[in-house]
Amino acid sequence: MSYTALLLIVLAAFIHATWNLLAKRAAHAGPAFVFYYSAIASLAYLPWAVWLVLDGALTLSLPVLLCVVASGVLHLAYSLFLQRGYQVADLSVVYPIARGTGPMLSTIGAFLLLGESPTTYGLLGLIAIVAGIILISTQGNLAKFLQPEAITGVRWGTVTGGAIAGYTVVDAYGVKVLGIHPVILDWCSNTMRVITLLPWMMRNLHVAHERMRKHWWLAIAVGVLSPMSYILVLLALRMGAPLSLTAPAREMSMMVGALFGMFILREKVGPGRLLGCAILIAGVILLGMA
Repeated sequence: MSYTALLLIVLAAFIHATWNLLAKRAAHAGPAFVFYYSAIASLAYLPWAVWLVLDGALTLSLPVLLCVVASGVLHLAYSLFLQRGYQVADLSVVYPIARGTGPMLSTIGAFLLLGESPTTYGLLGLIAIVAGIILISTQGNLAKFLQPEAITGVRWGTVTGGAIAGYTVVDAYGVKVLGIHPVILDWCSNTMRVITLLPWMMRNLHVAHERMRKHWWLAIAVGVLSPMSYILVLLALRMGAPLSLTAPAREMSMMVGALFGMFILREKVGPGRLLGCAILIAGVILLGMA
């Protein structure tokens, strides 16, 4: 992986952690928040997408249309699965399972579907990043996953991780094989989310507005930052970064989130979480050597 591509992924991780920090404050708004930040993203990036289309960056074909639809469906499933998981289980179980299984399944998909070949440094980096994610999320207390109440979280985390792997492989195929521009692909995905959630919004408009009270600025911020974090990842893929390395590397946002919690929110960070950060950094370095 080139250092330019790795730099894009690192920058994406910081942006990803930032918008997740903001979105967490509006967690109770549920699908309404997903709808509004997706709508804002569609409006904010519309001029860029239109300019690219007029410039000839999009060639319509059946494979392209199928890829765009599949991407939109999988991104919507991810958003709703994650939201539901947080409603019925602990974040400390759902999030690490989702972010850990996602890159593992994505890497397997890259080997099977995109013909990428594993390298020793790449595999070691993948293992280190997944281990770091788990340590950061559990603060080293792996026994959390053995508790009976964690089973529901494990189930929803695994389903969410499957959705992450699905859209990661589909989007990588779209930008690397079909040549879809990352901005256009992400814009179509956001717009599909808006269209799909629109019937629910029309039936629950009053409830949605009540849930969004005092969260409009958060929706605007997430609507602008969320696409940018993912567009940077897709640009790295378009530059030739292997999906089998990119998928785990982008999960360094877990480390950034932990550091944000320590320095911004003044959260207590134990030795298990610090060890996880160190292991995750080592994994990223290994990926850079692959």
